[in-house]
Amino acid sequence: MRSCENKLSCVLNEDIGKLILRVSIAGLMLFHGFFKLFNGIDGIKGLVTNAGLPEFLAYGVYFGEIIFPILIIIGLYTRISSLFFALTMVFAIFLAHGNDLFSLGKTGAPVIELALIYLLTSISIMFIGAGKFSFDKK
Repeated sequence: MRSCENKLSCVLNEDIGKLILRVSIAGLMLFHGFFKLFNGIDGIKGLVTNAGLPEFLAYGVYFGEIIFPILIIIGLYTRISSLFFALTMVFAIFLAHGNDLFSLGKTGAPVIELALIYLLTSISIMFIGAGKFSFDKK
């Protein structure tokens, strides 16, 4: 058992913080993925083909918004899953918000704020890893 300076430092540790970060950001992305799973990805296909890319790339959204987030939540292949999650967000920003990169919305925040949060958080998880509450640590 590790020694703690005080009781609070025993409870508040970086592994719990990593778990909360993983579960919150990947869990929220699952809502986007499940919506697409149940409602289709015709809109994504249109964005992909309009960008001059092959339509089959649109199916990558299922990996980026369902498979990789699940792996991040359970902490399995967390760093590589976070990398691919980040790449998914780069594609999302490019395809859906390419003209809005430097635009501000009604609240004064960047139009791409949500996508940036997903992108930057997934990059952070890629660098910090899953922590002890994960399959990566088993």
